[in-house]
Amino acid sequence: MSDNFAAVGLMLLIALVVGLIMLVIPRWLAPHKSSEVKLSTWECGNKSVGRVWLGFKNNYFMYALVFTAFDVETVFFYPWALIFDKLGTFAFVEMFIFIVILLIGFWYAWKEGALEWM
Repeated sequence: MSDNFAAVGLMLLIALVVGLIMLVIPRWLAPHKSSEVKLSTWECGNKSVGRVWLGFKNNYFMYALVFTAFDVETVFFYPWALIFDKLGTFAFVEMFIFIVILLIGFWYAWKEGALEWM
């Protein structure tokens, strides 16, 4: 059993080292010459007109976040449905509670306006 943990620890160590190497090497190799042209804001190859720092509505972010949360949570329905007949009444009650919690979260998101696009 400790061999399994050693393999996981070794892979974690390798992943950390590779990640650090990938962060450090570009800092050493990349040129660091900043100029006014390099720091100017361009959009699609055209010079920007007007203000370049516009406000971003966080409703789009909230919409995506709520969608992702509910999408991931509904993935739990598939394995439950595959072995529903073997689980019994307790699992049915647990899934009913899970669905109620999802519906409460959906209702709260709707009430707070997180699902309003505009």
